Amino acid sequence: MTTTPPAPEPPVNAPASPAAEAAMALLHGMHALGLEHVVVSPGSRSQALALAAAALDRAGLITLHVRIDERVAGFTALGLAVETGRPVAVICTSGTAVANLHPAVLEAHHSGVPLILLTADRPAELRGIGANQTTDQVGIFGDMVAADWDVPAPTGAPGELDEVRDLAELALRAAADGPVHLNLAYREPLSGGEPSIPNATSAGDDDVDVDGDARPLWQRTLGPEVVDLEPDDATVVVAGHGAGARAEELAVALGAPLIAEVSSGARFGRHAVVAYREVLRGPRGEAVGRAVVLGHPTLSREVPQLLERDDVEVVVVRAPGADAYNPGHRARVVDDVRVIGKPDPQAVRRWVGGWVSMSRAVLESTAPDDPAPDLEQSASTDMSVRLAFAKAEAAILRQPVDRRMLVKAVWASTWPHDRLVIAASRLIREADRLVPGKNIRVHANRGLAGIDGTIATATGIALAARDAAPQTGTTRVLLGDLALIHDAGALLAPLPEGVRVHLFVGNDRGGTIFDQLEVAATAHAGDYERVMRTPHAVDIGALARAGGWAYRKAATRADLDDALTAPEPLLVVEVPLDTLDSAGEAA
Repeated sequence: MTTTPPAPEPPVNAPASPAAEAAMALLHGMHALGLEHVVVSPGSRSQALALAAAALDRAGLITLHVRIDERVAGFTALGLAVETGRPVAVICTSGTAVANLHPAVLEAHHSGVPLILLTADRPAELRGIGANQTTDQVGIFGDMVAADWDVPAPTGAPGELDEVRDLAELALRAAADGPVHLNLAYREPLSGGEPSIPNATSAGDDDVDVDGDARPLWQRTLGPEVVDLEPDDATVVVAGHGAGARAEELAVALGAPLIAEVSSGARFGRHAVVAYREVLRGPRGEAVGRAVVLGHPTLSREVPQLLERDDVEVVVVRAPGADAYNPGHRARVVDDVRVIGKPDPQAVRRWVGGWVSMSRAVLESTAPDDPAPDLEQSASTDMSVRLAFAKAEAAILRQPVDRRMLVKAVWASTWPHDRLVIAASRLIREADRLVPGKNIRVHANRGLAGIDGTIATATGIALAARDAAPQTGTTRVLLGDLALIHDAGALLAPLPEGVRVHLFVGNDRGGTIFDQLEVAATAHAGDYERVMRTPHAVDIGALARAGGWAYRKAATRADLDDALTAPEPLLVVEVPLDTLDSAGEAA
């Protein structure tokens, strides 16, 4: 058996290099302004940054996470930033490593997530001469970052570290608008003796700077543009991804039905309308005269169709991210809404009650709950009655799992101390159509609605949730088989004790989400199967075990119930799905 020898210890009195000193000044400067988490992928040119992060972690000042793959590192940082609401730094070396951060940068840009990208680079004299692992990294992320610096290699000159600390503050301020990029050149020697950690304490959230603003740097904005609205009986509130509880509050204050997508953070309360698609297509949808939009709606065609109507006044509350949601280019985009006056209770009963009642009727007609056995029969003195009860109960437990059962069961098992992450798979649309109101933490990467990085994002969320509250429950992830395979590298990252992540993988052996699009009916059948569905034969159990995860298969309702209460901290649950859904429609 061979063992990896330990890394050699540097001489006790070895001097720190300018690269090491500058890296420590940068990261400690960011920590002093509120940086808590750093994600590192290994590399030579970035060693000064990585070692400074490790030293700060040992000192208890930051929490360091190490990932082999930069794409996984980027999405792990994204999940950490989503859960904490704080900037998270991700460190990588030069060359293709930087390009592998691009998917996470795109998602962060379109979702307004504060990532700080620290990419190491060659100094000026090694650029443009064919030096190994050297490309043009300056501006590589284009307009996808809120700010971009190309920082020359440090030389140890007087005052240089003060400039680095100033740069740390500039980067934290710029992260209020999304990801920022610091391309950091380093000249050999890339490391040496460990630089001392400055004595300055963390500023935290309560520190007030010279302008008297006590908010963290990344949350400071100019004064908001607020519009005043009065309640009426023709308004609806639309809550897209990331809208938050503010949308539910506005719906109540305006006396309006609440169209809340499943990852909006607002899908709860008496005003929530689950079957909003069907209601929007009926007479109540036609009666809408005003729509107030929060977050980023992405899960239906009916919502943008409503907002494009000439007879509907549209007010969009600006959300974090690159673009305000404005289909039809006719919305009034503001920073917030203030409600003037109170809604008439009778008007609310008529307007909101009509929406909620129709939604309930649609759900009962299209997705009725399975009839439960009569519990009184189980205690009957008539043996035949008790036998009938047992047979009915067994029949329910033997039911094969379909998409509807899967999303409803996972939703029902998730509570406020848990987290739920849903991939950009077919399952999120199924959940959006079916699951009832519930005030729980739900996340989905809906900035660009890509399937990449789902598992890595979820692990970042789980890590941050565990650090913030050790009693945090399970992070459950609803995803399809292609989303799992696409982010298989995230299964290989070791997770610390106390983190619980359970993946529920709906495996329909390919991309059946496209079956719901027009292409399924127009393309050559063989070509469609090959290039759209992309069938595979991946052994999901073997894939899970390769990363050290426990594995279960849940083919029946009894299997699924057992999996939802499983004790394993890291678990992959494969749910085989037929190519037909429970209504007999094409999957």
